[in-house]
Amino acid sequence: MAITWRAVLLTALGAIPVLLVPVTVVPLAWGLLVVLLCALDIALAASPRRVSVARSVPASVRLTERTRSTLTLTNRSGRRLRALVRDAWQPSAGTGPNRHRVDLPDGESGRVVTALVPTRRGDRLADRVTIRTVGPLGLAGRQVSVAVPGRLRVLPEFASRRHLPSRLARLRELDGRTAVQVRGAGTEFDSLREYVIGDDVRSIDWRATARRNEVVVRTWRPERDRRVMIVLDTARTSAARIGDLPRIDASIEAALLLSALAARAGDRVDLVAFDRRVRAQVAGAGGPRLLPALADALAPIDPSLVETDWPGVVAAVRQRLSQRALVVLLTALEPAAVEHGLLPVVAPLAKDHTVVLASVADPEVAALRTARDTSERVFDAAAAERTELERAAVTVRLRQRGVEVVDALPDDLAPRLADTYLALKAAGRL
Repeated sequence: MAITWRAVLLTALGAIPVLLVPVTVVPLAWGLLVVLLCALDIALAASPRRVSVARSVPASVRLTERTRSTLTLTNRSGRRLRALVRDAWQPSAGTGPNRHRVDLPDGESGRVVTALVPTRRGDRLADRVTIRTVGPLGLAGRQVSVAVPGRLRVLPEFASRRHLPSRLARLRELDGRTAVQVRGAGTEFDSLREYVIGDDVRSIDWRATARRNEVVVRTWRPERDRRVMIVLDTARTSAARIGDLPRIDASIEAALLLSALAARAGDRVDLVAFDRRVRAQVAGAGGPRLLPALADALAPIDPSLVETDWPGVVAAVRQRLSQRALVVLLTALEPAAVEHGLLPVVAPLAKDHTVVLASVADPEVAALRTARDTSERVFDAAAAERTELERAAVTVRLRQRGVEVVDALPDDLAPRLADTYLALKAAGRL
């Protein structure tokens, strides 16, 4: 049973006859009248249990993009349906106004639409649908909540997509449209052309020069169909909040931009999300299927409050790679975690593959280093300075073991990692 504001107002109006006729029986009679009218209204109201509800929601949407949940209601109650319908979702689904007035004759169907603007990645689930019907007097009615399952997968935003055009332009310069004149381990022969001042003399093709009676140089282009393995650390360090978002979100953005760039370069991209076990993996997807597969696999990934099993990570990488590849570790450059976990096992991996460690730097630490106007802030600055020195020291130790290190702020990590990939490709190290 549910009463409306009209029933409350009708009850309050009983004060008028009570004041006019101050007899005990008057308020009792008025209260009985209100109860009888409410009971009659409930009896005449459509039964919410005889209203069928079907939900329609898109399979997925990108974070911060708008979508909608549509409920189709069919009135089979035998009476006119006057109801208030509430479409409930998890708070992070970002629901707009979710209470809808419905007026349906018997046997007809109608739709109500709830706008959704998700605020978090992952699977956002629908809660119950509540139907509150009222009678023709609008005094009271019936209410029931029914389970109408619905799931909306919220994909990563991929805000770093804006950096892709500029990196693709640089990739085209490396891909034979602008000749690469220095041969490296990761370049292959492209074509011959006439020597111009400034060309590397090591690129001169002496046999072709002898045949043509003019100096000819060889041009090279980066090899295609190389392997790129991205390892996303999902352990406790990825749960730290950097600004308004956890560290793992910036790592996901970097993984998506690098994957899009490497796929355009003709390289094969695999991804593994790992802490103490494989949380997600993408392998064998290429072309236009790659990014949707990555976004779908990474959408529900949340940090796990455990330590990363770095020997397990190395074993997983070796199991998946049979030839030299680029291995990108998206993790935290925290001295204690790196020294006790990654450093003992990374050297053999860097001997067989090109290893890049990409980490998100905390902008608050940089702010603490510069604020020294009070004695308390001086101590904070000293602690921040010590933290940076420790990070610098562990960076040196990683580079001594052959690991490239990219340490950047959240908004800069994705483009910096893409630039590192292009630099390695230009140098022939892939």
